[in-house]
Amino acid sequence: MKVTVWNEYRHEKENDNVSDIYPDGIHQTIANFLQEAGYPTQTATLDEAEHGLTEEVLSETDVLIWWGHKVHEEVSEEIAERVKEYVLEGMGLIVLHSGHFSKVFKKLMGTTCDLKWREANEKERLWVVDPTHPITEGLGEYIELEKEEMYGEHFDIPAPNELVFVSWFEGGEVFRSGATFKRGRGKIFYFRPGHESYPTYHNKEIQKVIINGVKWAANTNTPRHSYGNQQPLEKLYK
Repeated sequence: MKVTVWNEYRHEKENDNVSDIYPDGIHQTIANFLQEAGYPTQTATLDEAEHGLTEEVLSETDVLIWWGHKVHEEVSEEIAERVKEYVLEGMGLIVLHSGHFSKVFKKLMGTTCDLKWREANEKERLWVVDPTHPITEGLGEYIELEKEEMYGEHFDIPAPNELVFVSWFEGGEVFRSGATFKRGRGKIFYFRPGHESYPTYHNKEIQKVIINGVKWAANTNTPRHSYGNQQPLEKLYK
């Protein structure tokens, strides 16, 4: 199984505070712990040719991880549509944090994907609401982050196939922070934590969720079905 981690890679180049936390980029931090977990992992970034998401790269990607924030509009429609089609054909997709506003996620959800937000160094407590789900394997009842950006309901997404995490924030809001969806032959996991100015992706429990998510999202020989006009399987008597 091969994983590709995609990142805008803009904050790290423009903000010293972010580059101090993620000196090689958020994408490389995530790729490093996935490689340590045994998953062959490559990275791709916005400013590469075709945003690093060429047909060749996507054709060999089993799970794509997407982190975007400030320049969603710079992702070309052609590449966003290409990624969508690969998901429909069976590539797994993990959308992190503000990737909820990415063209790819919005195309797959069919809604605005809007929400409330506030950056105020708040405590976040991510409650496991589906302890039997494989994405929660190895976790306790909740994950606590000392400081994170707040995302609050209402989150304008379709009803998830499965709700895995619900967050509570110090300011009082709650949020559906871990949700799964199925589109075509592909599986999608949206996971909320990961604002660039906090060391969230260095947290071992957050890493565990992403590692579990990769394993869950990978296509395991999902059968292909034929569509359109069909010949009968049995002899028809008239």
